[in-house]
Amino acid sequence: MYYTSCMKSVTIRLPDSLTEDIEAEARRRKMSKTDIMRERLSRNMENAKVPPSLEAIADLIGSIDGLPADLSRNKRAYLKAGYGRKRPR
Repeated sequence: MYYTSCMKSVTIRLPDSLTEDIEAEARRRKMSKTDIMRERLSRNMENAKVPPSLEAIADLIGSIDGLPADLSRNKRAYLKAGYGRKRPR
């Protein structure tokens, strides 16, 4: 499944609870612990490449109190330094 001609060996230390979880999954699925760990790492790498969606931050939208209700429509009027200009140092 994951076998290629150029693989490197890596030694890591895992907490007992994670090791037990991996061992239990390996027994249940009749796979090696190494294959389980490769699969989990690959899955996490794929998930890390997915950009966050609007649903992931939906609970943050409108969560800052005290801002003008029309800020998104009138941002130029609310920016003190001027729209698109660098601020003086």
